[in-house]
Amino acid sequence: MIKEIFDNKKAKVGARTIKMELENQGITMNLKKIRRIMKKYNLFCLVRRINKARVSLKKNKENMYVKNLLNREFEQFTPYTYASTDITYLRHKNIFSFLSVVKDLATGEIMTWKLSKEMNLKLVLETIDNLEKYFKKSNLKLNNLLLHSDQGFQYTNLVYYEKLKRLGITQSMSRRGNSVDNAPIESFFGHMKDEIDYKNLDFDELKELIDSHMVEYNYKRKQWGRKRLAPVHYRNYLLNFVV
Repeated sequence: MIKEIFDNKKAKVGARTIKMELENQGITMNLKKIRRIMKKYNLFCLVRRINKARVSLKKNKENMYVKNLLNREFEQFTPYTYASTDITYLRHKNIFSFLSVVKDLATGEIMTWKLSKEMNLKLVLETIDNLEKYFKKSNLKLNNLLLHSDQGFQYTNLVYYEKLKRLGITQSMSRRGNSVDNAPIESFFGHMKDEIDYKNLDFDELKELIDSHMVEYNYKRKQWGRKRLAPVHYRNYLLNFVV
């Protein structure tokens, strides 16, 4: 009877389920006896085993979500200490390209940017590589920088997390579903898309336009809330006059 139940359930039942099935048929038998019989006839339940790799990945992913350390403190006055990063898409000639940037929250300067045909981990890693070059060129240390992002899959990836950690960058993340937590960079993307005419360009033409726009923005775009100075000039002002 036990073997019949076991076979009918395709070997996916244990002693407790068999006991309940037996009781439904009016047969009383204790668990120890059922287990003894199952062992005697090699009736082992084909239970789903824990996927250790999946469990490990889940733990790693949980560790990659970090607190919102920026906490919407967007008004900063010390260059190179608080920055925001994000990716936006640009649709042109019925294709999509993806722009990754890092913005200094104190000065408004776009410290680095990268345009790609794909939105993937490589894009954000290369953005960080460019940021590292930017800091080295200016003889600055990255370990004073807090870098804020949303919870996009690139930013929660273990490789990205460890890269920032290795460089000494403090990572901060928006809360899930709170785009306002990263408002300065969202605003920049919105204004940029309104200002540039990119929809009929191919990739190379778009890249040239983006590069030109970034240089103009950094060096010529005067901002009312920043002493009516362009980001780079306001950065120099802060470095010279603000303690």
